[in-house]
Amino acid sequence: MAKKILIINGHPNKESLNFAFAAAYKKGALETNAEVKELVIANLHFNPNLTFGYQKRTELEPDLLHAWEQILWADHLVWIHPVWWGGLPAIMKGFIDRLFLPGFAFQYKENSVFWDKLLKGKTARIITTLDQPSWYYWLVYGRPSVNQLKKSTLQFCGIDPVKITYYGIIKNSTDRKRRQWISEVEKMGRQNK
Repeated sequence: MAKKILIINGHPNKESLNFAFAAAYKKGALETNAEVKELVIANLHFNPNLTFGYQKRTELEPDLLHAWEQILWADHLVWIHPVWWGGLPAIMKGFIDRLFLPGFAFQYKENSVFWDKLLKGKTARIITTLDQPSWYYWLVYGRPSVNQLKKSTLQFCGIDPVKITYYGIIKNSTDRKRRQWISEVEKMGRQNK
């Protein structure tokens, strides 16, 4: 049975290396007869603010409902994003805030500190770009974007395993280096990882 892969691109700039990574991953995955869908968060029309917090539900816009259907459809989620100020781009954070909700992605158990993970059975890969070495991001800052997306969101909701791939330093990278990275991402796609 063909693997169902959803590529979620969190970069708002279509001319970014992140878009080249998404295209490369898709190309590689399609060579394996995987079913591939793409979701570009910046193309969605929605309010990224969780206006009432968790006190009152804000109705989901049609684009968010469609995005959630795609997430439920997928076996494997590929998240591609830059690290900005140690974390996720604002539009990507707003997407998660609005969509990974109680009753959708997880459900707290009554009178308990524990919860049901409603996205069990799915796997994920995070491909992230940095303007610092990945070891520095880990050692000095503690990988805040990874902790947020991998641990506090995806694994919290039952998605496991979640693999991480870092690319950087982006600002000083040569065309040759970028082509090498794009080739690596295409290979990841062929491996459906």
